[in-house]
Amino acid sequence: MADTTMTDAATRGPVTADSFLELTQGILDAVGRVIDGKPEAVRGALVCLLAEGHLLIEDVPGVGKTMLARALAASVDASVRRIQFTPDLLPGDVTGVSVFNPVEREFEFKNGAIFANIVIADEINRSSPKTQSALLEAMEEGQVTVDGRSHMLPEPFLVVATQNPLEMEGTYALPEAQRDRFMMRLSMGYPDAQAEALMLRQRETSNPLDDLAPVISADEVLALIGWARAIHVAPAIEEYAVALARATRQHPDLRLGASPRATLQLVRAAKVRAALDGRGFVIPDDLTDLISPVFAHRLIPTRTAGTGRGRSAGDHIAGILERIVSTVRVPIAPRT
Repeated sequence: MADTTMTDAATRGPVTADSFLELTQGILDAVGRVIDGKPEAVRGALVCLLAEGHLLIEDVPGVGKTMLARALAASVDASVRRIQFTPDLLPGDVTGVSVFNPVEREFEFKNGAIFANIVIADEINRSSPKTQSALLEAMEEGQVTVDGRSHMLPEPFLVVATQNPLEMEGTYALPEAQRDRFMMRLSMGYPDAQAEALMLRQRETSNPLDDLAPVISADEVLALIGWARAIHVAPAIEEYAVALARATRQHPDLRLGASPRATLQLVRAAKVRAALDGRGFVIPDDLTDLISPVFAHRLIPTRTAGTGRGRSAGDHIAGILERIVSTVRVPIAPRT
């Protein structure tokens, strides 16, 4: 790792490997008290936050997509805004608008809902593609441009979007450029019987979100981001990430493979995974364990690539990624 300590703007002192694990475990524990029986989804959301990515949570209604987004936001002492995406939502509602001030006789910019550290874009695929596209610049560059003037967004900045499957009524498919802005896509899935029974008991009289207090500040999140960014990635690991991405672009059953942005985000997410495991370096397993949530939502199968035999398009792409992982040569550390 490049540095052994990093100055934290909060009062807890410098971030070290031990304090990184302590702070991140605090977030995992806090969110885990709200999201029962879904540790992998909670960990994935944390990886996205610390890798400076954006998270798309896709699943059927009622399985806790918005609850996960709200719990993650509540665990951080930072500004949070929630945008309910609907067919009549306008781009200006998201980015902001210029309003004429008759006293000053000039236009003033009024911030839209995007101006927050954590933005919950609820049911993003229920708004029109034009409104969805209002997020593109914000998610890529951390700024919005209105009437020719750019306005910077606060740091850290994370968009957590939820969406229903495209088969649901009243949904619009996210454009390819929009999907590519999301570092990861996660699915919640139904809880197991024990977790669902526990949910019934806990939420009969109260909402667990009401008792969830912030466990970390925005400045501490920035310090953790900096720590994870300094995790070492060997050249062989970088070449392995490129080989995985190139394999998706050359696969005969895929019309659209992983973009260079996807390769970059895979490595960034792998750094956070390594740090969460207490390592100062990335290993091949960090990449292969994250390849599906980072790559799958960006891939488009060819029209001739059948999804028959009861298989969905998602299952087909998952199978392609499994075959890619099994065929791309894994780098081996040189003997010393």
